[in-house]
This record gives sequence, structure tokens and C-alpha cells, in this order.
Amino acid sequence: MARQANTLFLEEWLRTSSGSIINTSADQSSLPSARAIIQAWSELRDCHQHQSFEPHHFQALKILLDARASLHVADPQAKLLVSILSSTNLVIPHEAYPLLFRLLYIWVRKSFRPSSALIDLAVETLSRLLATELGSKKSPEFFSEGVLLLGAFSFVPSVSESSKTVCLELLCRLLEDEYRMVSQFGGLIPDVLAGIGYALCSSVIVFYARTLNALLGIWGKEDGPPGSVSHGLMILHLVEWAMSSFIKSRSQDKLQIFAEQTLGTSKKDHVPFAAVMAAAGVLRALNRSAPSRQGLQILSSIRISAENRIESVAQCFISKSRDFENSGGDYATSLLLQCISLALARSGSVSSRPALLLSLASALLTEIFPLRRLYARILESTHGSSGGLEPGKIKEHLSSVTFREAGAISSVFCNQYISVDDENKMIVENMIWRFCQELYSGHRKVAFLLHGKADELLEDVEKIAESAFLMVVVFALAVTKQKLNSKFSTESQMETSVLILVSFSCLEYFRRMRLSEYMDTIRGVVVSAQENETACISFVESMPTYGDLTNPQEFQQKVDYIWFKDEVQTARILFYLRVIPTCIERLPGSVFSRVVAPTMFLYMGHPNGKVARASHSLFAAFISSGKDSNENERSLLKEQLVFFYMQRSLAGFPGITPFEGMASGVAALVRNLPAGSPATFYCIHSLVEKASKLCTDIATQKPEMWKNWEGESEPCKKILELLLRLISLVDIQVLPDLMKLLAKLFVELPKEGQNVVLNKLYAQVAESDDVTRKPALVSWLQSVSYLCYQSTSGSAPLKGTGGEGSLASSLRDPSNWDGINARLHIMLPVKSSRVVFGIVEKLTVETSVRVKAYGQKMAVKQLGTKLVVLEMLEKMAVKQLSTKLDV
Repeated sequence: MARQANTLFLEEWLRTSSGSIINTSADQSSLPSARAIIQAWSELRDCHQHQSFEPHHFQALKILLDARASLHVADPQAKLLVSILSSTNLVIPHEAYPLLFRLLYIWVRKSFRPSSALIDLAVETLSRLLATELGSKKSPEFFSEGVLLLGAFSFVPSVSESSKTVCLELLCRLLEDEYRMVSQFGGLIPDVLAGIGYALCSSVIVFYARTLNALLGIWGKEDGPPGSVSHGLMILHLVEWAMSSFIKSRSQDKLQIFAEQTLGTSKKDHVPFAAVMAAAGVLRALNRSAPSRQGLQILSSIRISAENRIESVAQCFISKSRDFENSGGDYATSLLLQCISLALARSGSVSSRPALLLSLASALLTEIFPLRRLYARILESTHGSSGGLEPGKIKEHLSSVTFREAGAISSVFCNQYISVDDENKMIVENMIWRFCQELYSGHRKVAFLLHGKADELLEDVEKIAESAFLMVVVFALAVTKQKLNSKFSTESQMETSVLILVSFSCLEYFRRMRLSEYMDTIRGVVVSAQENETACISFVESMPTYGDLTNPQEFQQKVDYIWFKDEVQTARILFYLRVIPTCIERLPGSVFSRVVAPTMFLYMGHPNGKVARASHSLFAAFISSGKDSNENERSLLKEQLVFFYMQRSLAGFPGITPFEGMASGVAALVRNLPAGSPATFYCIHSLVEKASKLCTDIATQKPEMWKNWEGESEPCKKILELLLRLISLVDIQVLPDLMKLLAKLFVELPKEGQNVVLNKLYAQVAESDDVTRKPALVSWLQSVSYLCYQSTSGSAPLKGTGGEGSLASSLRDPSNWDGINARLHIMLPVKSSRVVFGIVEKLTVETSVRVKAYGQKMAVKQLGTKLVVLEMLEKMAVKQLSTKLDV
């Protein structure tokens, strides 16, 4: 095999591939200098010359190994090392042997053509040492370095057959007899596996089967090394390395033996997780290689055998597990599921098989996202601590290889789902949807329990849940592409759409980023669901009830529950508030009244503005929705809801109720309620009353507010602006009442406030192109301007049905209207405005004279509570304006 930088030292490449942390960026300033390296070799030569091993000689070995990245060991230096090892007069300390072995290993791996004679001598020396010294020293480092060096010697092409045979026989005997030495030293496993890898690629194949049995069976032996995910990944990439070597060298004999020994009939001694990873290594090597035509047939056969091997292990797990959806309680099962998922994620394309799909589903829900198990352990505590769960374990899981590759595993999971039969698709779908609901229920409790007490632990748990959300989104998108088409019945499509929507609502709290997959899925299922009334009702009725939202049974005896502090629940309800408007046309009024309205009004009072605005938007959508099958029923419901809506909205304004949300709701109701609806009258009366109260408060607290209208965002200004907009929106039957209420409100404002409001009103009327309303609004505005002028010019203000004196004084001295009329003429074209200016001035004088002629008593009688003076001015102005404009 060609020497590559990343596989020059196989053990280091295995560590990196398994996710083990190794320090490859050591500080260059701390590395031994060239002088120190030369001095170290000099010390070793003195050691051999004087046949005495002193402490400084051990230090010299350490200096050389510290520089192993750049160290080159030549044949003369290797000969010196062999001489030290073979000397019978030297008393070498036990801890020095592994260092000497490692230097020889560096020599044999870095030398382009090491001396075969010197290797033969080194093999003879190493064989004697392992036979005589290992039993007495019982050093794990001695064992692992010996296995590594034996494998490296057997891998050198120029070494004699006899020396390779000695190395391989000794290596197999060590693995079979002394494997216990590495049981408690996991850090030595890469060295042992690297030695096995070199041995597998040796030209001598007599010991091939024994070496493979050691590779796949050592983990199941009594007192053997415990298997782990990192060990499984090392096996995977070791086999990949070896198989790539066989394919490049076209060693069909080795390929055939390997397939028979590892991929054929399951052997009792082979541990399942190791067998799976070895098969994955084969698939990975095949996917990365470009075989010749001659070897294509055997490689295709090996591929099928490798896939069958993984499937057989997965099928064995499925058949033995009664509830594979909640498996993962014991270590062996947990390890197997993680290895299956990583094997499929790293081996490339694998044909779809039900056992693989179910195993992946079980691995995702129990091992990669073990949230249900975490919630159960956290909730064991009644005081909000971590209970029986160590926070360090969660951090360890977050940094694990399995969790880091959750995205790749989820992708393989979806690919497997696409091609399996419908029965297994349904099984997996139900598993995922149940997982979403359990995740919602469990996280609500945990969040309330840990918030403010174990925030770091809660944050780590939520990181796992966020990743689980991404998996569900990707899976749901695959489901929509498979099931929302003409191949499936309408009922099946509706059921799938509702299940996806409900599942997304359960996980909405964990949606922390914008995902195109999420939006594509939502669009697909919403379009499908909104066409069917049954689906819409089913989705809406899945929403938690008002009682469950405000007084959930699971929280009664554990925490002091406050509904708006439940962020997980709030996120779910927000999802419903946003989705329900898309199917509001198909939703019967009775269902909206029974299920949606209580929750909608409840969350209008939520302190989060985003949630409250969504509630107002839902109200506006319902008011704007089409007619029900029973027109009177839906219309009556709309009017009934308006009364509750105005009470709920104005009670929380200012403060909780967002003005934009309330404004959208008010605009919707005045546009869509029947003309002259009592609910509309109630709406404008409530708004005027609220505006009056707010303006009264402002007049005493912030009298200077009116001087900077645009720069302030006072609630009273917002309400006034809404009322001004309603002039153009309300129906003609409601408009007179709105004009009367506004006139009364404007008169009560201070002078600065009147000026600001009138200026706004002037601009609005001037820009209006409503030919029906504009003439009436012009005359009404002129009258309001007059009344406001009189109320602030020293005379008593006109309020409602004032006394005789107040009415008479309000109509005196009409010549002071000049300033008001000057602003009023801008509402019409230039020529017409000049005519109107004269008409209005003349009209004012005539009206004043006529009112005086009637006398004060008659005027009061005619005006009453309706302010007949305004109506009189309006009628006369409209009549004369229309005559002049026609000319």
C-alpha cells in the first residue's frame, strides 16, 4: 500500500478516525532541538559501550520519542537499539523496553528500505524478549508495543518469509494468551489494533484467520477489553485500510479469505458490534475504490455479503428486543445500536432493509437522543437538582462521536425509510410521532423543575433536544414527499398531515433557526390539511384545552404553576395560533367557539408581544373568514366575540396588549361585520372611551406631549390615530355616531392636542378619494374646527348638550374662522377651493344670523344631544358646494 501521511503510523490514524483526542499541535518551542537529539543518541551509544543503563539514558530515550514527529532513525541507529536490547550484560529497567520498541517501530515505518538482515536480527531479539521478559514484567505497555512492532515487521515487503512467520505466530499467541493486559488501558487499544492491521496486510496468510478472530473476538472474552464506540470505529477504519490495500494490490486470495472469515456465517466468538463495524469498513473501502473489470464480480459479492452481515446483526437485535422503541437499558445493546448507526453513516450507500430502518429508529430515539431516559432520571429529584444524573455525562454525550454525527445518521435513516415497505414505514412514523409528544411532555416538566436551579444542565439537555428537532424535520419532509401524493388515499394524506402538524407543535420550542426543510414541510402539510374540514377539525382539537393550559394536573403538587411562564407550552400554542388561520375557512364556527376562542383570548394577555400579536391575528382571520354553512350562526358568533375582544384588548392596553395586534383586529371587524352592527358601535364607543381616559391622564402627567407627536409613542396618540383611520373604514351607518363621538372627544382636548389632531385629520381628508364620504367629512371637519376654536378661545367649551349660554357663546364672532378656513381649502383643487372658501365664509355668517333669529331656546331644542348645528352646517355646505362645483 502506498505510504500516505495519515497512515504512516497506523495507530495515530486510528485514534483520529475514532474521534479520540490527540495532541498534534504541540508547541514547537518545547520540542527537542537537533543538538538535544544528537546528544541523546550519543548517550545511548555510551550506554551500549559501557554496558550500563543509567537514569540519564532513560531520559535520552524520552527526548528521542518527544521528537518522533520529525525523528528519522537510520539503520546504524536501529542497530544500536537492537544491540542494547540483545545485550545480556545490560540491566534495562522495565519502563525502558516500550521506549526502545517504539524507536524501532519509527525506524521500520519511516525507512524507505530498511535492512532485511537487521530486521531478522531484531525479530530474533524481540522474540526472545517477549518469551522471557513478558511473563515477569506483565507490563501492558510492553505487550502493546510488542504487538505493534511484530505487526510492523511482518508488513515490510523485504523481510524474509521465516521472519514474518515468526512475527505473526508470536503476535497471534500474544493476542490469544495475554489479551487481559489491555483490559484496563483503553489508550493502548489503537497500538494493538495497528499491529493487527499490519499483520493482516502481510504477505504471509497462514495466520490470517487467527488474526481476524483476535480482531473480532477479543472484546467478548472473559476479562477482555470492554468494547466501546471508539473501539468500533477503529475496527471500521482498520478494516477499511486493510481492504483498500487488498483491492489496490489485487490480492483476491486475501479478499476471499476475509469475506469467508468475517462476512460469511456468523461465528460464536465474533462480537456483534465488531462484526458490524468490520462489515462497514468493507463497504467503505469498496465505495472509495475503483476496481478493475476482473475484480468487479468478487467485489460485488463481497458488498452483498457485507450488507447481509449488518442486516443479520440488526435482525437479531430486533427479534430479541420486545420493545426496541425504548431499548438501550444495558450497555451491550446501547453499544450495538450506536455502532449500527455509525456503521451505516460512514459506509456510504446501503440498500434499504426493514431491520436496518428499525435499528436506526431505535438508535436515534434511545441512544443518540436519549431524552426520555434523561427526563426520567432528572424527574426523580423533587427539589430541582440533577437527581441521579451527573451533568458531566450529558456533556460527555454532547461531545461524543455518535451525537456529532447525528445529522449523517438522520440522513441515512431517511434514505432507508424511502425504500422500505409501507408497513415498516408506518411503524417508524408512529415511533417518531410518539417521541415528539413524549419529548414535549417531558421537557415541560424538566424545564419548570430546573429553571433557575440547574440552568447549565437544562441548557445541555436542550442542545440534545434541538438536534432531535432537526432530525424530526428532515424525517417529516421525507414522509411528505412519500405520502402526500395521489398514490395514497385522501384520508391517509389528511391523517399524515395532521400528525406532522401536531408533532411540529410539540417541538416548536426547540426551533431556534430558519430551516428550508421546515418551511417546505409546513407548506406541504398545510396545503393538504386546509382542503379538508375533517383534517382541520382534527388538528384544532389536538390543541391543549383551556383547563390543561391554565391548571395542568401534572404540575399541581410539584411547582407553583403559572401558565404564561411555561415557555414550552407557549411555543406550542404559538404554533397553533399561526397555523389555524390557514385553515380558518374550513373550521366550523362551533369548533372555533368551543376550542379556539378560549385559548385565543387567554393568550391575548400573554406578556410576550409575539404571542399576543399572533392571538390578535387569529381573531382578525376569523372575523375576515368566509361564511359558515350556517350563515347566521357564524355571523352571530363574530359579533359575540367582538364584545369579549374589545374588553380583553383594552383591559391590557397599554401594557400587555400590543397596539399593532389590536389595530389589526379592530380593522378586521369594522370591515367584515354587517353594516350597522351593534358590535361595531360597541367597538368605537369603547375606543373613544379608552382614548378619553388616556388623554385625560396625559393632560395631567405629560402636558408637553402634544408638542412632539411624531417623536412620541404615547398610548393615547395610538388610539387617536386608530380612531382617525376608522373614519375611512366604518360603514355609513356607523360613521355619524363615530363623527359625533370624535367631535366630543376633540373638543375636550387641550389646545395643543386639538391642533395636532386637526392637522392629522386635515391631511387624511385631503388625501381621501372617497367621493361618498369626502363632502360630508369636509363640512364635518370645518364644524369641528369651529367648535375646537371656540372651546379654546376663552369661551366655555362645548361638551355634549351644554347649557344655553355655552351654545350661544360657541357660535359668536364667526369672523375668527378665517384661520381655520385657510387650512380647510387645501382639501380641494385650487379653483374649487377658492369657491368653497367664499361659500363657507358666507355660509357661516348666514347660519349665525339664522341661529340668533331662532333664539336661544329654539336652538337648544333643535340641537339636543345630536348637535344639530353640525348637521345644519353640513347639509347647507354640501348643497351649495355641489351647486358651485357643477358650474
